[in-house]
Amino acid sequence: MSFIRRHAPRLPDGQSSGRAVVAGCVGNLIEHIDLGLYGYLAPFMASTFFPGQGRTEALIATYGAFALGFLAQPLGGVVFGRMGDRLGRRVVLIVTIVLVGVLTTCIGILPGYAQIGVAAPVLLFLIRLLQGVAHGGEYGGALTFLIEHAGPRNRGLYSSFASIGVFGGLLAGAGMASLVSALLTDQQMTAWGWRLPFLAALPLTVAGLLLRMGVADTPAFIASRDAGEKPSASPVRETLRTQWRALLVFSAGAMTNAVLSFVWVTYLQQWLESDGGLSGAAAFGSHAIALTVLLPLLAVAGRLSDRIGRRPMLLAGFVCAIVLVPLSFWVAHGRTFGSAVVAQLIYLIPELCIAVPLAAWLPEMVPTRLRVTATALGFNVPFSLFSGTAPMVATALVGWTGSLYSVSVYLGALAAISFVVVLRGLRETAQDGTLMSASPAPAAGEAVAPVSSQQPL
Repeated sequence: MSFIRRHAPRLPDGQSSGRAVVAGCVGNLIEHIDLGLYGYLAPFMASTFFPGQGRTEALIATYGAFALGFLAQPLGGVVFGRMGDRLGRRVVLIVTIVLVGVLTTCIGILPGYAQIGVAAPVLLFLIRLLQGVAHGGEYGGALTFLIEHAGPRNRGLYSSFASIGVFGGLLAGAGMASLVSALLTDQQMTAWGWRLPFLAALPLTVAGLLLRMGVADTPAFIASRDAGEKPSASPVRETLRTQWRALLVFSAGAMTNAVLSFVWVTYLQQWLESDGGLSGAAAFGSHAIALTVLLPLLAVAGRLSDRIGRRPMLLAGFVCAIVLVPLSFWVAHGRTFGSAVVAQLIYLIPELCIAVPLAAWLPEMVPTRLRVTATALGFNVPFSLFSGTAPMVATALVGWTGSLYSVSVYLGALAAISFVVVLRGLRETAQDGTLMSASPAPAAGEAVAPVSSQQPL
């Protein structure tokens, strides 16, 4: 760590903001290529690691390993949050991108049950646990890095690039999985073909590492360090003691986003292929079109949240999740390629309203000395509980009820809770041009409100 800090560049104030944005996003891109690959290739992986079981049972077990990684993310938030707040945001970005890339490659070379028996699923679970720890540090560090490089009226826009990295990675993962599956037979895919896309993570990691090594830390962290401000002796303890209300409000909103995103990413395409009347190629094509439309609209949503505020967009998004997700599922039952595309475009309306303003809001609410820790914990706790379990819960609900609408009921209940909590507990932060400092705990029922520090963001 000391080597990384000693060799950190101190670029002039004119350092390209574009370079900082790309450096912040590249780890999210690689991380979500891995998650996208896992979600899209799970049916092939299931027979490799869980043979001898029924299709649904093997798929649920494979998604269980997927969920296990998410459950480990809060530990990553603790470890890398402390590192980021004490040693710098850049250190976290360098360490996590190496871990993410190496562990993704390990999945591609992991022997199956036929070669090493029960050790195969055990090792898969272990790799997913370690990936979860790395992922738990990556997003919080990257989002903090982007927010602290943004101008006071551009934080929503800059945070949107983190989401672009996320969904761009999912699109790349989907494309890689689709390309390999188109070139190989199902038998070849099951035997060894599913491994190939995971191996592509290694060269991407090397390129991303070189990029991150070449950028300076954020102006906010450098200013804090140069001013002699001492880092917190225990960032996690101080965050939980002083920022707990903000974390609770944020978590209530994030749980809807977690399920909304990962039902779409990891389950809906499988449903379109298995029950929605589409071929695998058509299901992927409809998903790819929706992702392609989504990417530029994320930046639009970020700019819109800077203009009208985080709170109105979040509340509108929760209402849209309740109303539009059932409509999306109804359209998806049309069993045509066109209906699949339209269904997913409808589904993405609440995603646009929720994901980007949610990403900007939490870093705005907490002080510089705790920002990585608070952001990592705020995202990782609700996402660990709801993202990783989303495809498993969706598979189980549809298996038990025989209806895709049961998933919309689950999602709608979460969105209703999110709406009430955000309505009562969140005040606007988009128009405040300064970094947020810790504020005294508000009285019961009082909305969480920021108090400005004197450091401009």
